Amino acid sequence: MKNKRIIFLLFGLLLSFLLISCQQSSTDEYTSWKVYRGDKGSNAYSKLSQINRENVKELEVAWTYRTGDSKSGTSIQCNPIIVGEFLYATSPALKVFCLYAATGYKIWEYDPFSLGEGIGGKNRGLTYWENGEDKRLFYNVLNELKAINASTGEPILDFGNNGAVDLLDGLDREFDRETASIKNTSPGIIYNDLIILGSAVNESYGALPGHIRAYDVRSGELKWTFHTIPHPGEFGYDTWPKDFYKTGGGVNAWSGLSLDDKRGIVFAPLGSPTHDFYGKDRKGKGLFGNSLLALNAATGEYIWHFQVSHHDLWDYDVPAPPNLITVQHNGEDKDAVAQITKQGFIFLLDRETGEPLFEVEERPVVQSQMEGESTWPTQPFPVKPPALVRQHFDESLVTDVSPASRENILQQIEGYTFGDIYLPPSEEGTIQLPGFRGGGEWSGGAYDPESGLMYLGVNDMPHMVQLIEDSPKMEGIGEFDDLKAEGEQVYRQVCTACHGEDRKGNISYPSLVDVKDRVPLTDASTLLKSGRGMMPSFQVLEEKKRRAVLAYLYDLSNEETLALLPLTEKVKKLIISKDTVKRYKLKAYKQLRDQDGYPGIKPPWGNLCAVNLNTGEIEWKVPLGEYEELTKLGIPPTGTQLFGGGVVTAGGVIFIGASRDSKFRAIDKDTGKTLWEYQLPFGGYATPATYESNGVQYVVIAAGGGGMQGTESGDYYIAFRLSEN
Repeated sequence: MKNKRIIFLLFGLLLSFLLISCQQSSTDEYTSWKVYRGDKGSNAYSKLSQINRENVKELEVAWTYRTGDSKSGTSIQCNPIIVGEFLYATSPALKVFCLYAATGYKIWEYDPFSLGEGIGGKNRGLTYWENGEDKRLFYNVLNELKAINASTGEPILDFGNNGAVDLLDGLDREFDRETASIKNTSPGIIYNDLIILGSAVNESYGALPGHIRAYDVRSGELKWTFHTIPHPGEFGYDTWPKDFYKTGGGVNAWSGLSLDDKRGIVFAPLGSPTHDFYGKDRKGKGLFGNSLLALNAATGEYIWHFQVSHHDLWDYDVPAPPNLITVQHNGEDKDAVAQITKQGFIFLLDRETGEPLFEVEERPVVQSQMEGESTWPTQPFPVKPPALVRQHFDESLVTDVSPASRENILQQIEGYTFGDIYLPPSEEGTIQLPGFRGGGEWSGGAYDPESGLMYLGVNDMPHMVQLIEDSPKMEGIGEFDDLKAEGEQVYRQVCTACHGEDRKGNISYPSLVDVKDRVPLTDASTLLKSGRGMMPSFQVLEEKKRRAVLAYLYDLSNEETLALLPLTEKVKKLIISKDTVKRYKLKAYKQLRDQDGYPGIKPPWGNLCAVNLNTGEIEWKVPLGEYEELTKLGIPPTGTQLFGGGVVTAGGVIFIGASRDSKFRAIDKDTGKTLWEYQLPFGGYATPATYESNGVQYVVIAAGGGGMQGTESGDYYIAFRLSEN
């Protein structure tokens, strides 16, 4: 009898333990923020409700942390992760730091450039893994995946080679290491003891391939590789020209990954193949370009794909990790994948098969007249949900914020072709709407599992697209063949904050309009590398991009630049010939804007949308952000370009920065009404995080600015809580 009582007692204890474990497991879902975008399903949702629509007006700053390392042109796009009482995030200079989540007090900091000055770069988040006392952070710096002790901030030296894996290894391709680049801006994702990564590569001729790869979290050993441009014998190989895998690049998951742990499926949103806007060298449907790809997370084996655009000519990358959700479909619960696109679509797909849950139509599109181009005859259009942005442009949509603005835009578009979405690029020039900044963009959508609503910020602005002949061709050196055009792009990214878009400078920074008459080219080259005075060092910027900036500023041809600036021996060997094979490239990345910098289309220019994924209907859409000077003129809030995502909570609130006016807002998730706003010191071009520490709910956002043209760079993380008064 006594033994029976002991057995019964032990059984009861075991049952209690199991119940507690289950409760902990279930309550942990959507209550912590240990993963980029909140959970592995990329839903940016929290069950926390201490802060709600009734009391959100009582929010106040809980703490502020400044990284102290911002420079002209830098930004912070990081979505912090919170593990227990610790918050982990990155700085503009790509430092990693650990703070007490309740106070913002710094515990440690890791500087990847401690042995030499660096300028940093984009980073959107970190990956956390633990097993007992072994707690690790992973993130990307330049061409490396680094492993850091989450408790101490020290590199884990037995991971890879002294704490890092070289991502240039194992690419199955000949290339020059001195000019090659893999800058993975988005974090990897953990499946068991694997960290799975996409990559960010350049988008010009000669780009590296976008393999999906998995590494052992302890050793850094490469465990599997999936070729997004298939090799001979692999599914999809026949959708490309023969042996395209040897030279083709891109088709990369630069925006991050989502994971179904239960099924062991990793989902990779893929970009376009190179060159983005001209496809003579890549005729065919081109799998798995511009596709959502489902792979076996343990082995990397192909499961299914869905291509959102065929033979892409518009830089319509799949821009964000998909949301893994459960919807009410045909009267039953259905596990699904919701993929946003730059085109302004949401494709809702069966999670196990990739089959659309709402009908998708293949509709004819305009065919290209460019020499050698072969446009795919149709493109996929989901019947539901409807497009979230305008997909047709004509003169009736030209801006009317003022008569001068309208006249300016009409003059700019004279001679350009415009019309429906998927109008192919041309030498004469086309107006592309949606532009290649979206529609949807890298921040993705926030999904509320209770209501079935997705909340998504979208841009609604056109781009000017014009192709020019790419001559001479310099085989093997990638972006060197785009010197001046590439240089203009780099200048706008890293130089405009100091020297201005017009290169005229200001009281603190000199004009660069006549720099070629004042500063010898070789001196300017040295200055870019080493810096001087208020001029920072750009040593970490690839040689090809420094060279491209100089070509732009000094108005040099490729031949002049290459002749005047010494090349490495490896690069010299790669310059094969000025062959006569005609090909084309994009003249410049250019949004259609008026003389005052406002978008050239009638407002709204940026919207926050609520979409019911159970029904496929848009519940509401409101402009997000404003230009106060236009509001004062009696123009209703226009919305602005958006750069960053939102978080939705069980408290009925959406928290989002993203807008050009640098405001952080709390929005009623049922109506779209703004309930609270706070003026950030710099743009909040990142996705916030919400978490609980010591029984108190916090919301934190990076305010680093610099992510949009002409916006000032900063170095803030700001956390909010309800007032204690």
